[in-house]
Amino acid sequence: MSEPFDIQEYMTKGVEGIVAEAVKATLKNPRESAFMAKFAIASRTASKKRRIAEDKGEHIPPFLIASITSSCNLHCAGCYSRCNNATTDEEPVKQLTSGEWLKIFDEADELGISFILLAGGEPMLRRDIIQAAGKKQNILFPIFTNGTYIDQRYFELFDKCRNLVPVMSIEGSKETTDARRGKGIYDKLIANMEEFRKRGLIFGASVTVTRQNYREVCCDEFLDSLAERGCKAVIFVEYVPVTEESKELAPGDAERGYLQAETARLRKERPEMVYISFPGDEKSSGGCVAAGRGFFHINSHGGAEPCPFSPYSDTNVKNTSLRQAIRSPLFTALQSGDILMDDHEGGCVLYEKRELVEALTAQVQH
Repeated sequence: MSEPFDIQEYMTKGVEGIVAEAVKATLKNPRESAFMAKFAIASRTASKKRRIAEDKGEHIPPFLIASITSSCNLHCAGCYSRCNNATTDEEPVKQLTSGEWLKIFDEADELGISFILLAGGEPMLRRDIIQAAGKKQNILFPIFTNGTYIDQRYFELFDKCRNLVPVMSIEGSKETTDARRGKGIYDKLIANMEEFRKRGLIFGASVTVTRQNYREVCCDEFLDSLAERGCKAVIFVEYVPVTEESKELAPGDAERGYLQAETARLRKERPEMVYISFPGDEKSSGGCVAAGRGFFHINSHGGAEPCPFSPYSDTNVKNTSLRQAIRSPLFTALQSGDILMDDHEGGCVLYEKRELVEALTAQVQH
């Protein structure tokens, strides 16, 4: 009989692996490697907190995704957030304040959450929240940004607060990036990278992987262009279709298999950067790790959601603690049911089974 899958051990090993790789990737940069070595200690302390909670029957995920604004200045082709009406051009009302986010960050630190991914909309629009995050040195904050708002003040903030790591979205070549994100975006990203390199600051790249660019973004020419400019992490995000028309862009089994094999190769052959594939091989993690198994999402209005691709919520952190949000009826039902473990065509199981998730949300709210 096979051993039961231990999600806490799996996620802890994953976190410690990422941190160890990040320490290695920054060895030539004394200030950065000193911060990463210090963060490695904080990460181990956080792992212990999560293990103690697990032994008492409480599961705490190591990751949190925080969408700190629902406003964005770009209209990227096939953007899941705009398709879900989670992102708009207007200045949104009733979003969480920087004080409310700082309270969430404080509680995350107490619980043992090591990574909080800041997303949006465009997170750089909320400088107040990013400054608040800079104060929480036990947590690493990758900031998923389109790069257009990075200015002198941000460069100075990143220099002062090494736990803030900008992760800029790039789709491959200039032609591919500008086709999806808009004219001139690629040149702005490259200018940012050159400035980061000059200042000795680390940054990462987020690459949306589609059927059209999956080979291009794994090729040495593209990765050389990032590594030479000082990039230390490449996060491959498989494109999730949120409309029927965009389904053809989503990687199928063949493309996902290729990405998985290439990610393994790159980790071995190109250790100068950290490589993460999301959602990656769900079979090895015992199913989807959303809904609090490995991470969950808080939207800009405080709604606790399984995942940015699954915008359903029965709990708002304005009215409850982070600890209670992790145990929300929706998350509990998803973790105890079969949806997260279901076979699916690729991309996101929660999006593919969205009618079931909607029905479950309605059920737990009554």
